[in-house]
Amino acid sequence: MIPPEANADFVAAMEAVLAVYARPPDPTRPLVCFDECGKDLKAQARPPRPAAPGRLAQEDAEYVRHGSVNGFVAVAPHQGWRHVLLTERRTARDFAQAVRGLIDEQFPTAERIVLVTDNLNIHRPGALYQAFPPAEAWRLLSKIEWHYTPVHGSWLNLAELELSVLQRQCWGRRLPDRDTLVQETTAWVSERNAAHVGIAWRFTQADARERLPWLYPQRE
Repeated sequence: MIPPEANADFVAAMEAVLAVYARPPDPTRPLVCFDECGKDLKAQARPPRPAAPGRLAQEDAEYVRHGSVNGFVAVAPHQGWRHVLLTERRTARDFAQAVRGLIDEQFPTAERIVLVTDNLNIHRPGALYQAFPPAEAWRLLSKIEWHYTPVHGSWLNLAELELSVLQRQCWGRRLPDRDTLVQETTAWVSERNAAHVGIAWRFTQADARERLPWLYPQRE
């Protein structure tokens, strides 16, 4: 959602993120956009009917719920790389563990990770201090250059685009249990990473100033 009237705070945060996206790729400071979403696990209550000549596949509206799983999604748009970490919950400590995985496992040689997140309450430096001893939390924070999308401006987070593809191509059907979800998600991630599918973002500060003038405060 975009604020309906002039909002200086929104504009300042938006232009900061757009400036980050306009930087040339730097392998020592990879851009990583981060978001998450949940997936309900639903099994078939009755066997579906497969497609046949003259008949579409049919699935009963009734299902058996088997809980839900959270997926933390990180995407490096310049590198055509993404990662999905599945967790039972979505807490500050879970977020902190996902961030440590980015730093120590996914990008261990990076000087810093340029991290873009939205303003969800767990997306805070304090989450690292909730999860780790102070020295470890500070070590991790020193490896991050953190940027927030504006409030009501999560559409500026490129991870939302990747989540949309994940929902359409992999999660947009019934998956009965965690093992199946892990298998299907891992295969989806591997296929897209092997193809180096990137994200071509072309919306710039100049575009924002031209196309979204109502967001900018009017000066007398």
